[in-house]
Amino acid sequence: MNELITKDDLIKKGYSKYTAVNIIRQAKQIMVQQGYPFYNNKRLGRVPKETVESILGCELELEKNTHG
Repeated sequence: MNELITKDDLIKKGYSKYTAVNIIRQAKQIMVQQGYPFYNNKRLGRVPKETVESILGCELELEKNTHG
């Protein structure tokens, strides 16, 4: 399954709000260039984890939410 990441996930990892928003914005631009035009939407805030990792140049470990 393709994991998605939001600015809130990046903030939890220690990035500032400004930096997290800019990383998501860059990832959305990359996805549009790769042929996914639905990422050209201001309201869409989830991008593939692999795209964010390519921007940062490192792997991200995200915590799994377990409810119940």
